[in-house]
Amino acid sequence: MIVVHYIEKNVELLNQLLKNVPSEGDSIFIKGRKGTVLSVKPINEKHVHVIVELEVIKKVQFLAKDQKKKRR
Repeated sequence: MIVVHYIEKNVELLNQLLKNVPSEGDSIFIKGRKGTVLSVKPINEKHVHVIVELEVIKKVQFLAKDQKKKRR
């Protein structure tokens, strides 16, 4: 069993204890977001750093509220 550390932009997203380490170019799903593996760096026999790039979440802006006075 190997401890896999998923890292994006120097921020550790997830640690997992796995039997198989993902390879470069694999698609992954972390915290509800899709991503791809950029590189795999073995640290020692039991630890591996996996550098990932997750898809950007697009924020939707709501329409501006109508500022007209209501008629009575």
